Amino acid sequence: MRTVLFNLLAATTLVVPSAAQSACRLSKYLDLPVTMRGARPIVSAQIGGKNAQFILDSGAFYSMMSRASAETYGLHLDDLPPRFELRGINGSTTGWQTTVRSFELAGATLTNIPFLVGGTDTGQVGLLGQNFLGLGDVEYDLRHGVVRLLRAQGCKVDDLAYWAGSKPVVIIPIEEQAPHHKTVATIILNGVKLRALFDTGAPSSVLTLSAAKRVGVTPTSPDVVPSGISTGIGTRTLRTWRATFNRLEIGGETIPNPTIRISEAELNDADMLIGEDFFLSHHIYVANSVGKMLITYEGGTAFGVGSAGASDGEGKPLDLADRAAEPTDAEGFSRRGAAYASTRQFDAAISAFDRAIALAPGQAKYLHQRAAARLGNGQPLLAAQDLDKALAIEPSDTEARQMRAALRLRANDPSGAAEDIRVLDRDLPPASGNRLQLAAMADAAGLFDIALANDDEWLKAHPEDAQRPSALNGRCWVRAQLGRDLKAALDDCNAALHARPNVPAYLDSRALVRLRQGDLTGALADYDSALRAQPNNAWALYMRAIARRRAGDANGAEADRKAALALAPRIGERAARIGLDK
Repeated sequence: MRTVLFNLLAATTLVVPSAAQSACRLSKYLDLPVTMRGARPIVSAQIGGKNAQFILDSGAFYSMMSRASAETYGLHLDDLPPRFELRGINGSTTGWQTTVRSFELAGATLTNIPFLVGGTDTGQVGLLGQNFLGLGDVEYDLRHGVVRLLRAQGCKVDDLAYWAGSKPVVIIPIEEQAPHHKTVATIILNGVKLRALFDTGAPSSVLTLSAAKRVGVTPTSPDVVPSGISTGIGTRTLRTWRATFNRLEIGGETIPNPTIRISEAELNDADMLIGEDFFLSHHIYVANSVGKMLITYEGGTAFGVGSAGASDGEGKPLDLADRAAEPTDAEGFSRRGAAYASTRQFDAAISAFDRAIALAPGQAKYLHQRAAARLGNGQPLLAAQDLDKALAIEPSDTEARQMRAALRLRANDPSGAAEDIRVLDRDLPPASGNRLQLAAMADAAGLFDIALANDDEWLKAHPEDAQRPSALNGRCWVRAQLGRDLKAALDDCNAALHARPNVPAYLDSRALVRLRQGDLTGALADYDSALRAQPNNAWALYMRAIARRRAGDANGAEADRKAALALAPRIGERAARIGLDK
């Protein structure tokens, strides 16, 4: 791919730092516009003329997509070489390979581009990894919505941070791993040297359990708190925790009291992932050609620590004024707004989206971006207005329609949500990863048959995916509400609980199946377990009241019923809708 890309893309001179250093030339092969979506850097491309969005993932050794994405774009799958294994932070997965005959990216058309295929759906078409990013030097300026692929000629390492001005520049060695570069460097946490992979695909920085233990922190240490679960390309789900450490040193930059997630993740070549919480507050040049990385701090929050009091090595306050040129077009303001939104600066994001909309009022994309920022800013009515306008311009905008359906459900408008859900059910590709969320929304709107069909479609298209337990539970739950195919429902719930034991929602689903089947002992056992984890779950309390009444425990039933109604006075109406009010 290296030869193909460099032959196709004519290099242009990016900058000559000064007349005294005129021998230094940075040639730009590709200027990649990047739009942040949450904490994910998204690049727009086309596969065979069809729009496709990818996560720019410096932590992925190779570009890849899920099997469902390959199916959606009609790509042929070939077997991988024997003993070749796709492995991520959460285990391995079956893999294939495919070739994209025509891949359009940032105004260039590339031919015969290889991708690995397999693993968990990323929420986008796939990942662009190091077989692409490692072609030369790469500059990450996610704060301003751009990543550049570059070649340096005649430059000293100090010359490469051309944007820095008076800001201190941290220069640290990186390891080069053939055949594709991965940006791995040594950092120091609480005085302990660790190997860190700088990973734009990681929404937040993550430390492995074994590395945390070396630093002296475990999940049972004081002030360490559970932080949910995470996934990767494999099928396992991983427990995470959040901990505050004493000191993190990345080259010459010192971050006091950083808050970092600890994970059960398995990293083959590092102890830690440095993720978007670092990239969005720093400008980074990865000089793969000489094995160095140059970093400047640009302001904002990193590892939970803000810029207040930031100073250089001599104690002089840093000048963190943003001197980047203001965007000149709608896309530039869109990318700037998305970067603000990803760091929860919603007022600034909305202002940037206002400018984008003013410059291109006929573009639905900017309206639904502003809608998302307004939702984050606690302005649901204004968000709804933006979504209505976006869909009036572009009715086929499935992202905006899905957002509006979810917003209508939150606003207790199931009939309005149902309209959007039916359109999405018609328009989404059969293998779309969005069908899992669509199934959940259809369930919430009382469209049980649509929910069941979408769970079926998603499970068929995602045979190896970390979200399969969630989909199995969803299908079990819908069947339980319908009172249909109860044996199959029980099988689904059992499979979900086998993969993720003791999840309260899964126990609650299985309890309803068992209640429908007349297995009162099993139903009560599951409701008891679910309520031990979530004692204020009004639905589980109300349903246990029904199970207790049927089992002859009138006093226990009445106590549960009163507790449920105190939490949710209309919970009985919900039970009545599925024929379980007695």
